[in-house]
Amino acid sequence: MRPKPSLDITMITTPWFALPPVAYGGIEAMCAELVDGLVELGHRVTVIGVGRNGTKGRFIATEDSPAGSRRLGSSGPEVLHAARAARALRSLRSDVVHDHSTVGPLQAGQRRAPTVVTAHGPVTGETGRYYRALGDTVHMVALSRAQQAQAPDIPWSGQVHNALRTDQYPYRDRKGDHVLFLGRIAADKGVHLAIDAAREAGLPLTVAGCCNDPDEQPYVDSELRPRMGDDVRWVGEADWRTKLDLLASARCLLFPIQWEEPFGMVMIEAMACGTPVVALRRGSVPEIVEEGVTGLICDHPSQLAGALGSVDRLDPRACRVRVRRHFDTDQMAAAYAALYQQLCREHPRSEPAAHMSPLLR
Repeated sequence: MRPKPSLDITMITTPWFALPPVAYGGIEAMCAELVDGLVELGHRVTVIGVGRNGTKGRFIATEDSPAGSRRLGSSGPEVLHAARAARALRSLRSDVVHDHSTVGPLQAGQRRAPTVVTAHGPVTGETGRYYRALGDTVHMVALSRAQQAQAPDIPWSGQVHNALRTDQYPYRDRKGDHVLFLGRIAADKGVHLAIDAAREAGLPLTVAGCCNDPDEQPYVDSELRPRMGDDVRWVGEADWRTKLDLLASARCLLFPIQWEEPFGMVMIEAMACGTPVVALRRGSVPEIVEEGVTGLICDHPSQLAGALGSVDRLDPRACRVRVRRHFDTDQMAAAYAALYQQLCREHPRSEPAAHMSPLLR
């Protein structure tokens, strides 16, 4: 059977942030890009999300307002979102469902259409056991080869890198002196290592990010507050415009992660702005950063300061070219569309719905 030229795709996002998010929200940013990319390829996409619709797809809201970062990890928003999404799905004619929520995939076995699940976070520990428990009811997609290698026993259906629209990021080839840390203020992101490395290199550091997890407060108090000084500028959570200005003007992005990061959107955001990356060799870093071309990869935190002193020899243009060639929305949308087409060859199409959802808008 030949694949259909266009598909009816239902994209279920999270209850935490609208699409696209105004600040924090990596999963939601990826979803927004994917929806628009699929629509531009000629597919029909219905988004089941929260709040407003900022995508080119049709939209069903399970809540008028996003739950927000303060409630991240709470079960209430997840369960309510999953229940309302399931009700909406019954009135849609979906060829494939791409579910980015946590609870939603539990219902995949009752769906007529195949369900794709992207592993946006860890695939070890409790989350890994959850993915394994889902078994063949879902089709798992990894964000990187490194993520797949961490859990080779998960029956992966594919691997697709996250992406962005390169042209939406301002390119600058003349950089300032400051080094940038941008991300969650958490121990596994290595913020303390960023401060130490920048200080040793004699360079000012800008720290931009959010800290909404109460469990991280002891880390902030014990590791970050004692390190603060005049050479560290604390921005807090940056909105879109502030983030772009910081990324484009920085000498480099410092990414001293302390865990096996499955992707790391901020790396390609920096490179899209012509800003190289100095990172530790963890997770997907070697897949994203081209060593000696778009950044410098270190094997030990003690090497970070030296790399910061050498990063100005890298060509900003090469950073942007790499993102455009390998991490642009067009490539991500095409890869997911090919996977959807493959799954549709293996699964019968769902029956037509008797009526369209009254929530559709």
